[in-house]
Amino acid sequence: MGLTKFAEGVWLASAPNKYLGWQLGTRMTVLRLGDGSLLIHSPIALDDSLKREIDTFGPVGHIVAPNLFHHLHAGDAARAFPEAKLHGAAGLRKKRPDLRLDALLGEQNEPAWRDDLDTLTIEGTLLNETIFWHKPSGTLVTADLIENFESADDWWTRLYLKAGGIHGKIGLSRMLRLAFRDRKKARRDIDQVLGWGFDRIVLAHGNPIGSNGVDALRETYAWLRG
Repeated sequence: MGLTKFAEGVWLASAPNKYLGWQLGTRMTVLRLGDGSLLIHSPIALDDSLKREIDTFGPVGHIVAPNLFHHLHAGDAARAFPEAKLHGAAGLRKKRPDLRLDALLGEQNEPAWRDDLDTLTIEGTLLNETIFWHKPSGTLVTADLIENFESADDWWTRLYLKAGGIHGKIGLSRMLRLAFRDRKKARRDIDQVLGWGFDRIVLAHGNPIGSNGVDALRETYAWLRG
């Protein structure tokens, strides 16, 4: 487990993750900002080797728990990088009162990353996820906005992918669609994201999308117009 370069100023690290018995994996993203500092998005468990590797790229200025489900290792990351500012999704203070959150996502655009990142909290869902657009690299950084699985060795996970309609294809599982309670609000925000100038998409579960990200996202959310 180490960092791999995905784009200029964007590095990824993956880790195993099991949810309800499904082996879906998870992914952390490290972004370099214009001032040379780093942002860690959706941190995974950090061992000494991974922490040292991150340190070689620059000082960590920000740690992000982007939604109500990607927060498990946020506290450990904040302790590993005590000078960093910890940002969390709205609702995390209630769900994780043990976390020392310095800022809530969506309240205002962080001045330190204004030139490098655009952010938007997708309304109308139970996820409370904030999406990040890393403008220098044209990369959309997400957690649960989209999935991309070719298949899975584990039969229970394959069953989830097939039942969710995402086995061997980019999309969003039917189970996750249930989290969308106000389609009009969600469609409005997805349309705004589609107007951003991204090509690549980083996601937490499945393979990152290296090109044609706008088309992939548009097709994934065509059901919102149904």
